[in-house]
Amino acid sequence: MISDRMLAALNKQIGLEGYASFLYLSMASWCDKEGFEGSAQFMHRQSDEEREHMLKIFHYIYEVDGHALTPSIAQAPHDFGTIREMFEEVYKHEQKVTKSIHDLVAISLEEKDHTTYQFLQWYIDEQREEEALMRSILDRIKLIGDGPQSLYYIDKEIEKINKAELAAEAAGEEV
Repeated sequence: MISDRMLAALNKQIGLEGYASFLYLSMASWCDKEGFEGSAQFMHRQSDEEREHMLKIFHYIYEVDGHALTPSIAQAPHDFGTIREMFEEVYKHEQKVTKSIHDLVAISLEEKDHTTYQFLQWYIDEQREEEALMRSILDRIKLIGDGPQSLYYIDKEIEKINKAELAAEAAGEEV
């Protein structure tokens, strides 16, 4: 049985993961509007992945005899300035999610909830990978530059990253 405190914290995380899914979906739409096809595909996949993260917690709560709550999701922004600003926002959001996961781990340790602690280990690894990926994208954008002529190359780099991630997933590898 899961404690009320842990249950409330996990339900809050469901909301954060749901917001991330909608935020990335909004970013995908913005990318489509701006002509960044590769980045739009990447953000669509990121949105789907965040929804999977949300559902994973949802199902876990049921497994431990809790009641998962469907969150109210705040409206995501619709304009992101530049592709660089958009990915800076993604990186900041991933850092926020990482902090939240670490807070969940702290609660599980305080409460000696070893089951939840074990469950959260996957999220710790996932967040490390997500932050590293977003940092590498920002590094590429800085290297290429984000002037008008560079935008095409940035989008092609994001498209290559997305294809590599999809291939790794299809092969059953950790991404």
